[in-house]
Order: sequence, then C-alpha cells, then structure tokens
Amino acid sequence: MIDTTVRVRFAPSPTGDMHIGGGRTALFNWLFARHYGGTFILRIEDTDEKRFVENSQQGIIDGLRWLGLQWDEGPDIGGPFGPYIQSQRLPLYREWAEWLVANGKAYRAYETPDELEIISAARKAKGLPPGYDRRGRNLGADDWAKYDAEGRPFVVRFKMPLEGETTVLDLARGPITVQNDRMQDLVLLKSDGFPTYHLANVVDDHFMQISHILRADEWISTAPVHSQLYAAFAWEMPQIAHLPVVLKIDGKGKMSKRDEGAAISYFVNGGYLPDAVTNFLINVGWNYGEKDAQGEEVQVFSKDDAARIFDVTRVSTNGTKFDLVKLRWLNGVYIRNMETEALADKLAPQLEKAGYSVDRAKLMKIIPIIRERIQLLTEITEIAGFFFEADLPTPAPDLLIQKKMDAAQAANSLRRAREVLAALPEFTPHAIEEALRPVAEELGLKAGQFFGTLRVAVTGRAVSPPLMESMEIIGRATVLERLERAQAVVEKALA
Repeated sequence: MIDTTVRVRFAPSPTGDMHIGGGRTALFNWLFARHYGGTFILRIEDTDEKRFVENSQQGIIDGLRWLGLQWDEGPDIGGPFGPYIQSQRLPLYREWAEWLVANGKAYRAYETPDELEIISAARKAKGLPPGYDRRGRNLGADDWAKYDAEGRPFVVRFKMPLEGETTVLDLARGPITVQNDRMQDLVLLKSDGFPTYHLANVVDDHFMQISHILRADEWISTAPVHSQLYAAFAWEMPQIAHLPVVLKIDGKGKMSKRDEGAAISYFVNGGYLPDAVTNFLINVGWNYGEKDAQGEEVQVFSKDDAARIFDVTRVSTNGTKFDLVKLRWLNGVYIRNMETEALADKLAPQLEKAGYSVDRAKLMKIIPIIRERIQLLTEITEIAGFFFEADLPTPAPDLLIQKKMDAAQAANSLRRAREVLAALPEFTPHAIEEALRPVAEELGLKAGQFFGTLRVAVTGRAVSPPLMESMEIIGRATVLERLERAQAVVEKALA
C-alpha cells in the first residue's frame, strides 16, 4: 500500500528522437500515477549542452501525446513547481551545490580533462578502478583562492563516504547494497555552471515533491550516490524502482537508437495505432496477467485497464525482448476491432500521402473487404490504391497470361468477361460471380486461371481483396475499360 500522495515524473533529455524505452518509462510512470490517483509530471532535463538536439523537446512532447499520455504538470502547461525545464533552474542548482561545499559535503576540484585522464590511467596501472583519486579533498580555501586567481576552472564533486556501505531499497528488485569505498566522488556542478544529472535530478525531485522514481535500470549504479546526496541535504529520498532494459528484437543486448523500432517516430510514421503500441509496451517488463472467461491470458487491453491493476513490485528484473512481429499482429487486431468510420479517419491520410484523391464513400465500402488483410495502416496503399487510380497502368501480357494458359485464351477471357459484365442487369458481387463462373467452363479454363487474368486486369495485382466486391466498388464503367485495355495488350502480343 502507498501511504503518501503519489507524484511521479518522466524526465527525458532532448538529445534526439525519443527512444521506445523512454516511452515505456513514461508509460509506467503514467500507470503508477493513475493507479494511485496521483500526479504525473513531465520535466525536461536539458543541461547536457553537448548532447542537446534542436527541436527534440517538441519531438518528446509530440511522441508522448501520440502515445496518449497526458501529464498534469509540465513545460507546456505549467504547474506549482515550475519551471519544468532544467536549463531555466540553474540558480537553484548552484545554490545547493554551494551549500554542500559550505557544509563540508562537497569540494572544488580543479583538474583539467587531460590531468583526469592521467590520474585515471595511473589508477588503472596500479590495479585500481579507473576514475578520480579524490585528491581535491585535500584542498582548502587558500588553495581555491590561489587557483581562482589563476583563472583555473573548477567542478564541484560530492564527498562520498569512504567507509561502510549504502543500501537502497528498490521496489522491484529489493535491497541494493554497495561498499562506499567502491564509489566515485561524482561531479555535481560542471565548470560551466551547469549541473550534472546527479545534482539536478535530486534537487528537482525534492523541490517538486516527487514521491516515487520509476527510471531505467541503467541508473542503478547511481542510486547509492543519490541516496547519500539526499542524506547530505537531510532530505527524504523518494521510493525508487528501476525498470528493466528493452532488448533488441533478437534478444541479444540492449536496443540501441540504430535498431529498427527504437524510436517512437518509427511507429508514428510506420502505420501503427497508439493504443496498440501502448498495449504492447505495457507487457515489456511487466505483465498484465488477467485471464478471460476461457482461462486464456488477455492480450488486448487499454491503458486504463492496466492502470487499475498496475503494481510496480511486479515489474520484471530481467530485460525483455522487443518483438516487432508480435506488435504487428497486435496492431492488426486493433485495426480489425476499429469502427469503420474511425478506421477511415486513419486510412484516408495514408492514401492522400501516397498521392491518391480519396472518395470517402468509396473508402467506407473498401474497409470491410480489406481490414482483415492489413496489420499496418501504411499497407492500405499497396492493398487498395488501385481503387483510387483514375488511370491504372495496364499490366504487361506476361502478368495477364496465367500458368498453363496461352495469349489467345487470356484474350478470350478478357473479351468474354467484358461482354458478360456489360450485359448484367445489376452489378453486384453475387450477380458478377454467377455470371462469370460459367464463362470459365465455357472457355475450358480452371476458375483460378480465368479469375487470375481478370484480377490482374482490373486491379493491377496478382493478389487483391475479393475480386467481385472490388469490381462493384470500382464500378462497371471502369471495370469494362480496364478489361478492354488489357485485352488490347494481350492481342498485340499475339500479333
């Protein structure tokens, strides 16, 4: 049971496209907040100027909105503990870094980057862990004054205890204990006056009254340092849980930014539905775990369904493979379950992007015969683009002539089909099929051969949605015109 007001945050850095792992972290924070009726905060951690990428903050906001995650406080909507962009809070970090120094909890260190490399190499040569050797702890105010007069820049480093051990209770993993002498005196404030992650996130979490931290497991090693920082400030540390790494599709190693499906934009542009992606992400490192009436595990559920039962102690401690094949399948399920009007709203922009002029009434007729065939919204152009082509390119003869047919048989098939369809009293799928099937027998052809030729002539494709229904939607005049053009192409090949 949670006995405090829940306030959680998602705190991404604007360093490029938002990683799918970041989306999963945001989603788990949202689930936790909604489960306990708490507050979900968006905070932008942009103090790493070297990695900052222009416009990526807006990309983060757009990606989270696409996933359907709405925050209660953040840079775009404000809140009682703003600003929510770290570069706008620099005086606060400097104040508390100076407080730590004044109270003997931190110190100035004046080494240059080149000197730090030499120090680290020397430690490694002695069989010690690489890193800083804490020599700055021995400097006093007189030394600082001397170096300041020389114009030497400095950083502020935290004085990690040199003895004993630090234990942090992880809500998902249990106690995490490290020996203090194995930890570094990490930099809190850089020489340019900007804070590192370690100082900024501790100060912000305190002053934003964060109650729980759900963050990626890459930060596990820093949890003991952050715990000691809270103790140095005499502040209460939020409860913490580390979320498992998102693994590559093959399960071998952490998913990197270069891997397929690593960025939220991949799904935004790739024909995925937000609800399908969030449904899938919830089971990446956690398990919905509900059963249906038949005792089968429920695969399709909403964010709100998951929020009702979300329990952070059930978060996995092992990395979880990001299975794009399963996600595509799940996306297809969502497409099949959508109302026709809603699906038309999603498919029309895909067709328009491909250059088609979309007749909404025609699209509404197409959806029932194609929804079972697509897993991604983007597939609509390949599967159904021919419905909207005013001048469909006439297929080549070799595509129109089916296996074990000759050109004369193909030409006769197209001619007779055109004659029969032109004479039909009504142009419906049932009437079309009833009229055409006897023609195949009349010509001594198998149904697959006869209708294969007609399919290519009418749709331009060897595989298409149901042919009779497609003909009705395309319309008699266009069907007859396409059959005539295809017949002419085959007859020319005969000449």
